[in-house]
Amino acid sequence: MADGDGLGEAATAAASPPAPAPGLSPSLGWRERLRAGLAGTGASLWFVAGLGLLYALRVPLRLCENLAAVTVFLNSLTPKFYVALTGTSSLISGLIFIFEWWYFHKHGTSFIEQVSVSHLRPLMGGTESSISEPGSSSSTRESETSRQNLSECKVWRNPLNLFRGAEYRRYTWVTGKEPLTYCDMNLSAQDHQTFFTCDTDFLRPSDTVMQKAWRERNPPARIKAAYQALELNNDCATAYVLLAEEEATTIVDAERLFKQALKAGETIYRRSQQCQHQSPQHEAQLRRDTNVLVYIKRRLAMCARKLGRIREAVKIMRDLMKEFPPLTMLNIHENLLESLLELQAYADVQAVLAKYDDISLPKSAAICYTAALLKTRTVSDKFSPETASRRGLSTAEINAVEAIHRAVEFNPHVPKYLLEMKSLILPPEHILKRGDSEAIAYAFFHLQHWKRIEGALNLLQCTWEGTFRMIPYPLEKGHLFYPYPSCTEIADRELLPSFHHVSVYPKKELPFFIHFTAGLCSSTAMIALLTHEFPEIMGVFAKANE
Repeated sequence: MADGDGLGEAATAAASPPAPAPGLSPSLGWRERLRAGLAGTGASLWFVAGLGLLYALRVPLRLCENLAAVTVFLNSLTPKFYVALTGTSSLISGLIFIFEWWYFHKHGTSFIEQVSVSHLRPLMGGTESSISEPGSSSSTRESETSRQNLSECKVWRNPLNLFRGAEYRRYTWVTGKEPLTYCDMNLSAQDHQTFFTCDTDFLRPSDTVMQKAWRERNPPARIKAAYQALELNNDCATAYVLLAEEEATTIVDAERLFKQALKAGETIYRRSQQCQHQSPQHEAQLRRDTNVLVYIKRRLAMCARKLGRIREAVKIMRDLMKEFPPLTMLNIHENLLESLLELQAYADVQAVLAKYDDISLPKSAAICYTAALLKTRTVSDKFSPETASRRGLSTAEINAVEAIHRAVEFNPHVPKYLLEMKSLILPPEHILKRGDSEAIAYAFFHLQHWKRIEGALNLLQCTWEGTFRMIPYPLEKGHLFYPYPSCTEIADRELLPSFHHVSVYPKKELPFFIHFTAGLCSSTAMIALLTHEFPEIMGVFAKANE
């Protein structure tokens, strides 16, 4: 709060004009003085002055004669004219409404409002208050906020992403729908090139073939290239990885191929360790071989988890985190949390949270909602809204509610999936933190853990909406976290399939001009219908109003 107040005072000081030096008069031209006078004068005074001028010029302009001529013309109009007039007005207003609605859904703002702010406001002298100097603190804050939003919309690899051949492709066979978008798969291709290739690939022909395989867009072409690499070198670990990911149609087949990849990967890793200090190229090769080995072990742990060997999966993950502590960016601890929750080892879950739920580490829905689940578990079985309203909340219940509010503020999309108010789909291979994609990935694996604890979903349902009352405008305010980024919807639409209805938070309120055009369209359509059905009566009514 102190920082925010300091920024506000700095912005006020920067926005206020400097005082003129003593003995010097301000050198403003007549244009500036006129604009200042126009901006400072009330609109009502100008309206009265305009009426007075119009009254003074009534004789030279022949206003009375022209008004009489217009009256005669209107009295001579037939009912058919009013039918055509109202029909045309209804059509035009309907087209404007349809365009406004389309523009709002595409760009998130009203076209009329945008044009009026961008073009009409400067003509009316409204630029001084809306545009700040390039060096002012307000513009600096806006640029910092935009940079923060862009950085917070960074896309992350989903720690619990499924297997393409054994899970994603089987879903396509059954439903005929593609669960992965082109953007998501393209990001995965970039990840594979970063993790599994290096500058020394030309030294090994099999790695050269695999370098091309990761760039292939067509799955059969990638699988064919993997077999070519194995023909050149039967110990090509990355070729086994590709086949396990994309060709294997069951988790059992994927695990078998990953075990072959592990055997080859450990041999190559030990060989790279012995040569790592010989040159920078050998160091790069060791980093690549380390990435391959960690990836294989992690996927083997996920195979064991899916096949029910959960303790084996937990051991592999713990060993990975001890052996390769610098690789925290892979978020292996989220895989470990999910497996420990399946074992109902809540003390171990709390120990992992104590290590990774730190202010210096990037948060995630898995961290925030798992912390809320643990605190909810202690009170959920005896919680009752009626009892709580009579006696008030206990200390443990307050802690649980605060933990739920913290989780909901971080990612507001999750509760609707946990409460099954919105249907789940297969999670994407990449997620956007605080976005709908992260909510799907979390709820897809953790919904069962919330259901297992009696009353946990009931407490969530009773309390999660209180977050929105605490933070009425999350786009501009943050209670426990930084303000909610405004770019999440755009990124989520790229990551999630087209058949999924993307969750948007906060809900965008329809601009005034959409309501206005909708009312205009409805009223003119009603008048057009009445005029068509009763032309004589509507004609008499129109002439009476004139």
